[in-house]
Amino acid sequence: MTASPNSKTAVRGAMMWFKADPFSVPDDSQMADCVTYESDGLLVIEDGRITASGPADVLLPTLAEDTAVTRFENKLIMPGFIDAHNHYAQLQIIGSYGKQLLDWLKDYTFPAEEAFSDTAHAAEIADLFCGELLSNGTTTAASFCTSHPASVDALFHAASSRNMRIIAGKVMMDRNAPEGLLDTVETAYSQSLELIERWHEKGRNHYALTPRFAVSCSPEQLEMAGSLRREHERLYVQSHLSENLEEIDQVQKLFPNRTDYLDIYNHYGLTGERSLYGHGVHLTPAQWQDIKERGTGLVHCPTSNLFLGSGLFDLKTAMKAPAIPLALGSDVGAGTSLSMLTTMGAAYKISQLQGYAMNALKAFYLATLGAAKTLSLDAYIGSLEAGKDADFIVLDPSATPLIKARLEPVSSLEETLFVLMTMGDDRAVAATYIAGKKLYSKNSSN
Repeated sequence: MTASPNSKTAVRGAMMWFKADPFSVPDDSQMADCVTYESDGLLVIEDGRITASGPADVLLPTLAEDTAVTRFENKLIMPGFIDAHNHYAQLQIIGSYGKQLLDWLKDYTFPAEEAFSDTAHAAEIADLFCGELLSNGTTTAASFCTSHPASVDALFHAASSRNMRIIAGKVMMDRNAPEGLLDTVETAYSQSLELIERWHEKGRNHYALTPRFAVSCSPEQLEMAGSLRREHERLYVQSHLSENLEEIDQVQKLFPNRTDYLDIYNHYGLTGERSLYGHGVHLTPAQWQDIKERGTGLVHCPTSNLFLGSGLFDLKTAMKAPAIPLALGSDVGAGTSLSMLTTMGAAYKISQLQGYAMNALKAFYLATLGAAKTLSLDAYIGSLEAGKDADFIVLDPSATPLIKARLEPVSSLEETLFVLMTMGDDRAVAATYIAGKKLYSKNSSN
């Protein structure tokens, strides 16, 4: 009998990942204890999973002679980035000038989303979107589709063809939007149910109930969303919360019997674990406390908040012990880049404006293991530990001549990461692997 070929592969090079939360240590001098770093490491992969990770000199002798080992010189291997809030259907309106949230939705977003009634258009943009995620080193994303079921099918098809892990769902909205985008309580329920049955936890897909925000959803529709959640295990919920002051005023008028914006979502059972709310820019002390107690996830979307003039997210309050579940999101199309490096850099600048300097280890934690925990997926992604899915990226500290020159005198991991998040973008991503397979390479010789 002929022996079957060795199915194990490995990658070798400098690598890092988080084993603990750097926000949780008493002072910055202890944050290095939260990181695993190997200057010459080895990642062993079999059937899409990491089977071993650690020093190369320890692990190489354990491999069969025919194990293929890919070596990355002068690069950094780390877990793939997680983008926990974006709108794939808004890809073509990035950088639309001069509006704040509600006018931006009316003048740019809604017209763009109406085009997704065309299934061919939805498929084209979904394919472009997934390719762009990979070129930016993003291996997992939570995305809003449109109110058209075909937009959901298109994104899950595009992600499934690449074996990417995607959280997504049909946008629900039955008021305060163009007629072509509105659904009803009944159609939102029936269409969402069909999509849940077709996609939820099939492969690496996860379904998210997606009421756009309280402005566009009637009490009856939010009640229906809560009922759907109770009927199905492990569904996600994604929406928006306290992004813009005018938005908050409008929400209060639409729901006069509720205490505040967050109380609306609480009332309908749409908060807690596996709930992802974008923004949270204008929260009261009572709302911060409620979010912490329920374990509701927030997603900080810094480039979007700056671009739309929405306000500055209070990272210091968010991560004060006990910290809330927090992730980062590009929020494309109001966000101006799909690069999580760019997103981290913008988050740093926003925190600086409020007298809180977020260092690179904290930023990279929020884009990897911290996000995985917020998404309740840390058993599968977010680090390079044995047993995790082999979703990882390779960063290039010499991505541009200027970055290379800036890093020549640098010897510390933390400063290298800081330079990458303040100067880097998609050009700093040398390769992206999904379940152990290289799906993107900046240089085909890698």
